[in-house]
Amino acid sequence: MQYQLEGSGPVIVLIHGLFGDLDNLAGCARALREQGFQTLRLSLRNHGGNPPEATMSFPEMAEDLERLRRQLSISRWALLGHSLGGKVAMAYAQAHPEHCWGLLVADIAPGAYPRRHDTVFTALRQLEPATLNNRQQAQQQLAQAGIDLPTAAFLVKNLRPLEAGGFYWRLNLDAIIDAYPSLIDAIPEAPPYLGPVMFLKGGYSDYLQSRHRDDIQARFPEAQMKILLGAGHWLHAQKPVQFNRLAAEFFRAHHPHGDTQTAVV
Repeated sequence: MQYQLEGSGPVIVLIHGLFGDLDNLAGCARALREQGFQTLRLSLRNHGGNPPEATMSFPEMAEDLERLRRQLSISRWALLGHSLGGKVAMAYAQAHPEHCWGLLVADIAPGAYPRRHDTVFTALRQLEPATLNNRQQAQQQLAQAGIDLPTAAFLVKNLRPLEAGGFYWRLNLDAIIDAYPSLIDAIPEAPPYLGPVMFLKGGYSDYLQSRHRDDIQARFPEAQMKILLGAGHWLHAQKPVQFNRLAAEFFRAHHPHGDTQTAVV
């Protein structure tokens, strides 16, 4: 698994959303390190520089995390996940509560969602990376296919140049599309996670709604929720100063005192 471990102190894992990679939450990781935490950024399976995998269910991705924890000899850590990364973080916390001392979920609920990425999937499949001269050309084609410019700019970060010219997708697009029905489904049923949890909602986003409250409380009875005004679904990028402050305040308030281990690498 592709990961970046930096700093010293209690460990916080940062997990990106769909089509992202370990760089997406780099600013938040830097802010957390300034507050005395060790940060572990990673790319989920079929994202970033990871080898391709045929499947990517929530149990599988939670176990990817658990294998990495054991590999790095980390006894306990906290998790911060955005969107898809939030669902993976929730699945891990419920499956391995003894190894998770805190959980921050950014703008996602544990339940099922309707399809909302089909336009993106169609546009990405129509793109022919090997014929591109530059990323701007890809961004223009995505915009012409109906993708808003900020999303198009985010997506083309996954293009990497070929030595002979043109580009290739660094992510495993076919596997992600195949797994999409399970990725928008609810995370697995499991005993509730009883540790500290914060759900952080973007004020303009519709990803977290009142209909999700009962499911959240059943799975995470200690959960609190805060709203980041002026932000949409990509709240960590739209309001980074406020997002990073809320994250640091939450983890400072709840990390186990004396747990300042540094991972063995």
